[in-house]
Amino acid sequence: MNITIVGGGYVGTVTGASCRFFGHNVTILDTDQRKIDLLSQGKSPIYEPGLEELLQLPGTPLTCTTAYEDAVPHADMIFITVGTPTDVDGTPNMTYVQDAAHHIGLNLGTGYTLIVNKSTVPVGSGNWVESMVADAFLSRKGHRPDGTFSVASNPEFLREGSAIHDTFYADRIVIGSGEARAIAMLSDLYLPLRNQDFVPPPFLPRPEGISAVPLVTTDLASAEMIKYAANAFLTVKISFINEIARLAEKVGADVAQLSRGIGLDSRIGSRFLQAGIGWGGSCFGKDTAALAAMAREYGETMHIVEAARHVNCKQRELAVEKILGELKILKGCSIGILGVAFKANTDDLRDAPALDIAKRLIGRGAKVLAHDPVALERARQEAAIPNLHFKNTAAEVFEGASAVLLATDWQDYRRLPYAELRRAMKTPTFLDGRNFLDPDEMTAYGYRYIGVGR
Repeated sequence: MNITIVGGGYVGTVTGASCRFFGHNVTILDTDQRKIDLLSQGKSPIYEPGLEELLQLPGTPLTCTTAYEDAVPHADMIFITVGTPTDVDGTPNMTYVQDAAHHIGLNLGTGYTLIVNKSTVPVGSGNWVESMVADAFLSRKGHRPDGTFSVASNPEFLREGSAIHDTFYADRIVIGSGEARAIAMLSDLYLPLRNQDFVPPPFLPRPEGISAVPLVTTDLASAEMIKYAANAFLTVKISFINEIARLAEKVGADVAQLSRGIGLDSRIGSRFLQAGIGWGGSCFGKDTAALAAMAREYGETMHIVEAARHVNCKQRELAVEKILGELKILKGCSIGILGVAFKANTDDLRDAPALDIAKRLIGRGAKVLAHDPVALERARQEAAIPNLHFKNTAAEVFEGASAVLLATDWQDYRRLPYAELRRAMKTPTFLDGRNFLDPDEMTAYGYRYIGVGR
């Protein structure tokens, strides 16, 4: 099958590399020439474990271009994977989707093409994209594109840092369409993943117990809603345990033990029950804001989702309050931060809790020193904040620091020589914002160890 991916970001590059692995002819289109140049060399434009290895496996050549006229006319299936950033009112900015739909319509070939929305888009976007493609086609060809294309929804559920694993060994595959032909094409595309009968990449062995992946087929609106509902539920789960953690501290309980105690209940589950400084990234904040905005359009209020957003914001201020409670005065203090990316195994800085906390600390007069094992160069380019200094080594953030915050749970930070690093600090206060390290060990090293809900 000839597959075109419009958008060379996280979702687009992973989708394109995966389709190529299964023998399809893949073209990735992006307006960013830098991304296209890297992909043409088999290099990943983003940090995602396993992605570059997947791109460099033998197989059909990956075609990369910035021109719609080269990517669209021959395509049997086109995935729209462009960004939908949040506008000031919380609604998703659909400019990139609109631009993609318009140019696809202008360049459609003579055969049937299935256009697939993989970007996270509001309910009704499938019909909207169909209308824009048809209008552009009419303006170019002079007649309606009856029967030459259709639009389906195929939301992604990829975790940054685990995107390749989540593609090959998904929890489920969701297809939204009212047309049998569209459902059949996508079902065939995902058949190897559904049946789990493919030979895995050498660096990504199949986990034990996975023999099939469920396929969920729905109407367009339901598929679009599933993605928002899934992300909203996860944010609620994280914010719930963070709210419980606040109370646990007051009553003398340990949230780590609480999480295990309730997570073993099969109705609840243990995933996303880790207390800390809250969630960030490109999806949770954006998608919950969009869901709340969508509800307002229909006269509804997402009380639980709004509360989850509020609790998440409070967790960031909580980190500042904990440090202030120990030091009493932040003006003139040096504070170290371990980890800048919003989570481990990615270089993504979007809505990163570490950067938000750094701004709050700086606003109270502190100087902040930060390190990240992967996102450092990106941070230097994208996060220019006065009095935020990025350091090449983790050891440098301890030098003269009155407190150090662990903000991202990189495995590299488990192996630091904490006993030695403590001696470089002005006062040995350590806030573990991810409950990542052993409290007893850190205390034995001489730190005043502070966790979240512990």
